[in-house]
Amino acid sequence: MKSQPLWQLMVTTTGDAEAAVAALLERQFGLRPSIFVDAATQVRALSLFLERRAAYTAAQRQALAHGLAGIKRSGLATHPARIRFRRLAAENWAESWKRHFKPIEVSPALLIKPSWSRRRPRRGQVVVTLDPGLSFGTGQHPTTAFCLRQLVAGRHSEQSLSFLDIGTGSGILAIAAAKLGYGPVHGFDADPEAIGVARRNAKSNRVSGLVHFETRDLACWPARGRRYDVIGANLTDDLLLACSGRILSRLPAQGRLVLAGILGRRFETVRRHYTTAGLRLVASERVGEWRSGAFVFR
Repeated sequence: MKSQPLWQLMVTTTGDAEAAVAALLERQFGLRPSIFVDAATQVRALSLFLERRAAYTAAQRQALAHGLAGIKRSGLATHPARIRFRRLAAENWAESWKRHFKPIEVSPALLIKPSWSRRRPRRGQVVVTLDPGLSFGTGQHPTTAFCLRQLVAGRHSEQSLSFLDIGTGSGILAIAAAKLGYGPVHGFDADPEAIGVARRNAKSNRVSGLVHFETRDLACWPARGRRYDVIGANLTDDLLLACSGRILSRLPAQGRLVLAGILGRRFETVRRHYTTAGLRLVASERVGEWRSGAFVFR
């Protein structure tokens, strides 16, 4: 049976404007873009994959162009800021992932690999097999890789630590946490398609009974409820700032908060915001224009 064709909406831009363009696409279409980086030019290609051509209307084309112009006016370098819309067979999407998504050894304790890879783990190495579908999160992005390394470093040999994955995407952090011995493990995302992919990935990794995923918007998340020993929030800095109260209300006094998805030039603003709330930075990493950090209460 022939696969259903997809339509690819792609915007090329710079690393400086990547987060802003991604937020623009997500606001306008309700989908989180996938991001590829040209290693030679550092140009970012942000793509949405739509099931119908009619999902990209003339009004949306105009709104997208207007939004990109607004990002440029704000002072961010958006060049080349090209928009491309084309028909893409679904099987071509699958082949694209096979070219770009390679096995990643996060540490001697953790290996992330795609479902089609035959890579064998080291002795005692936990393996997460991933099929990201159309959602974000393969472990290749430096912010995701930082979160994974924090999970490895923070696991406790004598007790099981609870973990919350905010903005779970493909479910990679939650699934890795469950396989590393964390529990209970919960994850949520505002995108119901991402939750569907995360649940399928949990099933393929045989941790469906250990991880609970749900569709939820962080901005509407109850400010009080269960607390988690470790919280991972791989989000844009505007969400981390606007929803800090909701995030911190779920972190106990001895908890650890891992924040990622932050552009380097915005990290100091986020750090000051969370240190004012009583936390201190205990680990940080910058790769390219991205910076991530782990925090604990003073």
